Amino acid sequence: MTDHKINFTPEQITALFIDTARSGDTELLSQFLEAGMPVDCIDSRGYTPLIVATYNDNLEAAKLLLEKGANPDAADLKGATALSGVAFKGFDTIADLLIEHGASVDKPNHAGRTPLMFAVMFGREAMVTKLLKAGANPDHKDIEDVSARILAQRQGLEHLFS
Repeated sequence: MTDHKINFTPEQITALFIDTARSGDTELLSQFLEAGMPVDCIDSRGYTPLIVATYNDNLEAAKLLLEKGANPDAADLKGATALSGVAFKGFDTIADLLIEHGASVDKPNHAGRTPLMFAVMFGREAMVTKLLKAGANPDHKDIEDVSARILAQRQGLEHLFS
């Protein structure tokens, strides 16, 4: 009987960990973390397990990662944070969780767009209200000199800012 040992590269292990966050398997996520996997490791696109878990609406995985010290403001290679993705998708409960754990409501991506801007762009009215109540700046401007307030006016959503 020959011993067939499988050797994974660090990149493959990171990819498996991030795929586990994407699928929301908290048991396997816990095993990775207990084995010493860095909670804020990144893949080739700069995605962290938290970014991937939240973008895929995996609340329990996001809770676990945050409890284990995940940075709620970690950004991918485009500068987008977990809250940006959640604002775009309209995942209100996960947005609450991120904000409770200190996520910046105004952290812009590399184009200067904030979570509030994404919420407005995709018509996520409840998210817009949530972010404004959490202190988001409706007048922050992106690299095109456009703010969330301006976007809202263009889309007929200015009532959200009154």
